[in-house]
Amino acid sequence: MTSQPDETGAPTVTKTKRVLLAAPRGYCAGVDRAVVAVEKALDLYGPPVYVRKEIVHNKYVVQTLQKRGAIFVDETSEVPEGATVIFSAHGVAPVVHEEAAARQLKTIDATCPLVTKVHHEAKRFAATDYDILLIGHEGHEEVIGTSGEAPDHVHIVDGPDDVPNVTVRDPEKVVWLSQTTLSVDETMETVRRLRERFPHLQDPPSDDICYATQNRQAAVKKLAPEADLMLVVGSRNSSNSVRLVEVAIEHGAKGGYLVDFADEIDEAWLEGVDSVGVSSGASVPEVLVRDVLRWLAERGYGDVREVTTAEESLTFALPRDLRTDLKAAGLPTTGTSDHAWTI
Repeated sequence: MTSQPDETGAPTVTKTKRVLLAAPRGYCAGVDRAVVAVEKALDLYGPPVYVRKEIVHNKYVVQTLQKRGAIFVDETSEVPEGATVIFSAHGVAPVVHEEAAARQLKTIDATCPLVTKVHHEAKRFAATDYDILLIGHEGHEEVIGTSGEAPDHVHIVDGPDDVPNVTVRDPEKVVWLSQTTLSVDETMETVRRLRERFPHLQDPPSDDICYATQNRQAAVKKLAPEADLMLVVGSRNSSNSVRLVEVAIEHGAKGGYLVDFADEIDEAWLEGVDSVGVSSGASVPEVLVRDVLRWLAERGYGDVREVTTAEESLTFALPRDLRTDLKAAGLPTTGTSDHAWTI
């Protein structure tokens, strides 16, 4: 903020345009693992490599991998018999593994280990005949995969307003689990309402909402009160990216938008805006954030202050079968995507 005299010589206050850059942001360990799995599979086996569903929910990542020879399909039946198929980071139901085996496909399971943890929890509680209340968005790939582990026991609860629709067999044998990419606050509100109906509701053994989702939401919460405008880089089918916009507005940002690319930003959004918050979803490469910062700098928002709430160092090993093949070929079994970013 600077002071300059007006025509009468009296000082006037000119606000400095600035950017508040959330940290952590962008790629999480599970996303990086999944993207690297496709990259290394292409290097090792050569194209085409088939991927069931989008490997992660990001338009740029999918387009980049397509250019390298990845072919994305909706169902395993679209993969030629005997070919290589990679399962996305969101996880799949057991029936998908069975379909792949029937077609003699070579499978690489890139399911995020934190999603796999929720799958294991669903199987464990189903084995003891619990009703499992899975908090998540109906139709989301992760929810489909988790519910497929125990379809006779899982009831999907799509947010707080869906709680009155829940029925269970035994109110004393009920547990809740959740999609890993939800809003923490909304999930806790859903749990609160569920517990009002089912006082014996059991909690999962550990948090189901992943560390990256929580960290990115915490960073946005911290900067939101100072942001006239919040820009979140991410695709519209990315649950955690959509949540970041909602969290920003709920915690004080005056407005917010989700964009895949810098050229989607409308200059009209900047009218009267002195402070722009910027973050990105957990499936977003840093190169896209840098493009947004460059776009803003060209319009006077060159003062960038990073707002840091956590440091992340977690990494996951590549899928076991892929590591085995890489080792046999004498190739590195570790590494990060070219577009990964950590603080």
